[in-house]
Amino acid sequence: MGKEPVTEQFFIDKLAEAKDHFERALDCKHTEFDDLYPYMIEHPQFFWYKRYVAWSELLTIAGLCEELEFDWRANFTAKQVEYLEQRVMSAKVLDFWFEKNEALI
Repeated sequence: MGKEPVTEQFFIDKLAEAKDHFERALDCKHTEFDDLYPYMIEHPQFFWYKRYVAWSELLTIAGLCEELEFDWRANFTAKQVEYLEQRVMSAKVLDFWFEKNEALI
């Protein structure tokens, strides 16, 4: 018996996992990355790199969803979609991803 074909729901689920991973990295919470590179915690650049890895994962899966014409935007706020479409993880993304400081923009 073969595996079921990959469906849109599979990609949307993976996108939700990547979003959670990125948000945990933003909040400096434990992620799978910590388990993979435990020695990195000792280095000051660790949190920046951890966020970069999570952002790259999120962009990759969102990009695949876009290519496959899956509705990935429904899982994000309008600002978050804008950040993802711009692709650059800027200070603005780091500061305003959760939109709690949106009034300051």
